[in-house]
Amino acid sequence: MNTETARGLRFHVQQIPPAQPGSGIGVPIVFLHGLAVDDLSSFYFTLASPLARAGAEAILYDQRGQGLSDRPPTGYAIADAVADLFAVLDALAVDRPVVLVGNSFGGMVAGYAALARPERVAGLVFVESTCAGPVAEDWLESMVNSLSVAALLLEHERTHEQCGAAGLRKAAKKLTGMHRLLETTSIIEDLAAEVPLPAERLAELSCPVLGVYGEHSFLLPAADDLRRYVRDCRIEVLPDENHSVLGQATGVLCDIVVDWLARSVTLAEAR
Repeated sequence: MNTETARGLRFHVQQIPPAQPGSGIGVPIVFLHGLAVDDLSSFYFTLASPLARAGAEAILYDQRGQGLSDRPPTGYAIADAVADLFAVLDALAVDRPVVLVGNSFGGMVAGYAALARPERVAGLVFVESTCAGPVAEDWLESMVNSLSVAALLLEHERTHEQCGAAGLRKAAKKLTGMHRLLETTSIIEDLAAEVPLPAERLAELSCPVLGVYGEHSFLLPAADDLRRYVRDCRIEVLPDENHSVLGQATGVLCDIVVDWLARSVTLAEAR
C-alpha cells in the first residue's frame, strides 16, 4: 500500500503516471471522491486511468477516515479536508497548479480548495457537485440527515455483519468502514456545523470550471449558479442520468473531461 504522511495522518495514495510523458495533458489531475462508502477506487478505472492514457499525471487518495487512510476521531470539517488535500500534495512534492476533479462531496471539497488557494488550482471539475448557494445548503443538510439515518441502521440492523456472514466480502468491508466512520468519528457533527458558502462566492473562482450533471439529478439547479457567477464555465447535462454520473456514464464523462482539459485548461496554462 502506498502511503504519505500529511498533518500527522497516513493517507493511502495512488499515482498513475502519464502513458506518454511529455505529451497530452501537462497538468496534474487530482481526484477527490465522495462520502461514506466511497474511496479512491471509484475514480481509478473510471476517470484516472483513462486520463493517464491521454497523457495526464493522475493523483488519487483516500480522504481521512475513508478507504485505507487513517481514521482519526475528529477533524471532518470541509476546511480540514482542504488542508489535508494541500498537505498530501506537499508530501508528494507537487508544486505545480493542479486540476481538481471532485465527485459528489469531493466536488464540494474541491470548490472550497479552489477558493482558498487559487494559485494552486489550474482547473476545477464538479461531477454532480457544487460548493455554494442554496443548492449546496440543502444538499449538505440532506447529507447530514442521510448519514445519521445510515448510522442508526448500521448500528441496529448490523448490515455489515450480515454481509460478512453471507460471504459478501467486498460489501462487508465497505459497510464496516462506513460504520466505523459514522460511529467513531465526529463527521456527522462536523458537517452539521458547516455554514455553506453564498452563491456569490462562485464569482471568485478564477480558474476554468467544468460542471457535469445528470438530467434528473437533484443537483442540476447548481448548474444555473455556475453559469451565472463563474466567468470561465462549461456545463454539460447528460440525458437520462441522475446523481450516478461517474458510474453510469463513465465513457461520456471521460470524453467530456478530456475535451475540456484540452480546450480550457491547457490554453489557460499556455497564457
